[in-house]
Amino acid sequence: MFTPPFIAPTHHSDPESALAQVRTIYGQQIEHLRTAMQRFVAGETLPGHVRACYPYVRIHTETAVPQEVLENLGLSYGFASGAGRFETTLTRPDLYANYYLEQFRLLRQSHGVDLEIGTSTQPIPVHFSFAENDHIEGTLSPARRAMLRDLFDLPDLGAMDDGIANGTSPSRPGEPHPLSLFTAARVDYSLHRLRHYTGTAPEWFQNFVLFTNYQFYIDEFVRLGHEEMARPDSPYTAFVEPGNVVTWRSGYTPPAPGNGLAPPRLPQMPAYHLIRSDHSGISMVNIGVGPANAKTITDHIAVLRPHAWLMLGHCAGLRSSQQLGDYVLAHAYVREDHVLDEELPVWVPIPALAEIQLALEKAVGDVTRTEGADLKRIMRTGTVASTDNRNWELLPGNEPQRRFSQSRAVALDMESATIAANGFRFRVPYGTLLCVSDKPLHGEIKLPGMANQFYRERVDQHLRIGMRAIEILRAGGSQRLHSRKLRSFDEVAFQ
Repeated sequence: MFTPPFIAPTHHSDPESALAQVRTIYGQQIEHLRTAMQRFVAGETLPGHVRACYPYVRIHTETAVPQEVLENLGLSYGFASGAGRFETTLTRPDLYANYYLEQFRLLRQSHGVDLEIGTSTQPIPVHFSFAENDHIEGTLSPARRAMLRDLFDLPDLGAMDDGIANGTSPSRPGEPHPLSLFTAARVDYSLHRLRHYTGTAPEWFQNFVLFTNYQFYIDEFVRLGHEEMARPDSPYTAFVEPGNVVTWRSGYTPPAPGNGLAPPRLPQMPAYHLIRSDHSGISMVNIGVGPANAKTITDHIAVLRPHAWLMLGHCAGLRSSQQLGDYVLAHAYVREDHVLDEELPVWVPIPALAEIQLALEKAVGDVTRTEGADLKRIMRTGTVASTDNRNWELLPGNEPQRRFSQSRAVALDMESATIAANGFRFRVPYGTLLCVSDKPLHGEIKLPGMANQFYRERVDQHLRIGMRAIEILRAGGSQRLHSRKLRSFDEVAFQ
């Protein structure tokens, strides 16, 4: 086995020094892999199987955290669930530096124990060691490419499943308890998938995410993003589009030169980012239509640990009292999307989160300048049903219609319940504000001319409501968002 020199575990009472040691170990291990890969591509014969491993953080606790400490902490995370050994592997300290520092600080504050930093036994897949835009394996001949599996560790899906997040990971005697929902390999896997699906680097993603199922919203977000960049006093510093194309704010001195290149065609779920220096800006992703896309992208964005994600899209209104252009604020979900049935059984309720609901309701009032009875006339709070069958109206016997009526659903789409359920599963605060674009049960379907007029009138307002809601959530502080409603009995310490 060809490995880098061993770095012995160290103990730290200072979160900064713990993070510095994580950087040291990770940097050494990644450099070992990259150098070996470069030698292999150059045609050299390597001395054996090349292995590098992720760093870990570990704590040992003797007792559960006293209740008075938890009350002073005032958070639903930042502490281990009881006595024992807790650990997790870590990756990309350059990307997660602030996040790791905060988690380390809270562990110290809660337990007062040392943070042990060392080298784990979990191999780093060679694919995850490549730098951005570094694809040197593509120059290999087919014969040399076939040798990769024998000489390097490749991604092992068995080491990166979602058992911890799902609450199904078995607890075996003698094994440590997890500190995080995601292992380092699982995080790396999603970071690479995000580049593929969104066309932007994970580094650009912000802590507040908007999802939409219509390109019209993206077009408007792009327009607003460029407007912000023309304002020297904008709170945003940059606007990023697929291909990592960056537009900097007027008069702003960028921290590093360089820019991306617009792709010849858009990726499957393109992402756009309004950047703030503290990462509290807004990322917006066009997930397209359907629950499969909604699950896929939220599976991967979850590893970035955003403070909230919101769905802004169109829906079918199911009540005769609704008008085209009315808003629906989801307070419950009927899950007929089926893509999460294995990970999150349908008997699990997906609760509305008060902080998100209040922010969205206030945002609607602020943008539309309505309140009280007038606000209720344009926005209805109720159950949203999500289906995986776009043509449910064509099924014989009207069985879906009967179920939706029994559930008291007021709106139907294909993505909202999936996004909310995955937010619940991954402890990411979520919310949904939809806009009624047709009423299939009442003969009001979208015709081309009608649709164009509807989009022109509503898209700008709807998007501004979503952005206003994020402003409200940002001002309220992230600590209030990560509430106990999303935490299980035996929860991990990392948010």
